[in-house]
Amino acid sequence: MKTPTYYDLVYAVTRQIPRGRVCTYGAIADFLALGSARMVGWALNNSFSAGDVPAHRVLNRLGELSGRTHFPTPTLMQELLESEGIEVENDKVVELKKYLWSPAEALGEDWEPF
Repeated sequence: MKTPTYYDLVYAVTRQIPRGRVCTYGAIADFLALGSARMVGWALNNSFSAGDVPAHRVLNRLGELSGRTHFPTPTLMQELLESEGIEVENDKVVELKKYLWSPAEALGEDWEPF
């Protein structure tokens, strides 16, 4: 088995975010203890070719849909979140804490990505 790349690890964590929940770039970076929030964003910008990566569930630390411009249409990220019951106003998730998912709490330190 090949050694997973940073992108592979980001995608593996992102795939664990449940429907109707969101995570932040920083929480994923902190959980992986590799890179930065910006690097997670770069990985997710390239996730469309990876398939089945729910990149729309990853936001910046303020709950803003900062990655929306990288989707096929600028409103798709919001549309996908709203289809999962997440309220969005002015390109920002309303009541972020209500929807926030933590990989550290949900997956724990013994998590194996593959």
